[in-house]
Amino acid sequence: MKRTAFIVAALSSIGLLAACEDDGPMEEAGENVDEAVEDAGDELDG
Repeated sequence: MKRTAFIVAALSSIGLLAACEDDGPMEEAGENVDEAVEDAGDELDG
């Protein structure tokens, strides 16, 4: 029974985190890094 409760709590937590739509500062920084790497790759290719 404890295992089932743990699994339900874990899945609920994951669902709550996935439902968060606001990008935090780390998310925005990661997107900026991704974009910069992609732009650098395009410069090297072209």
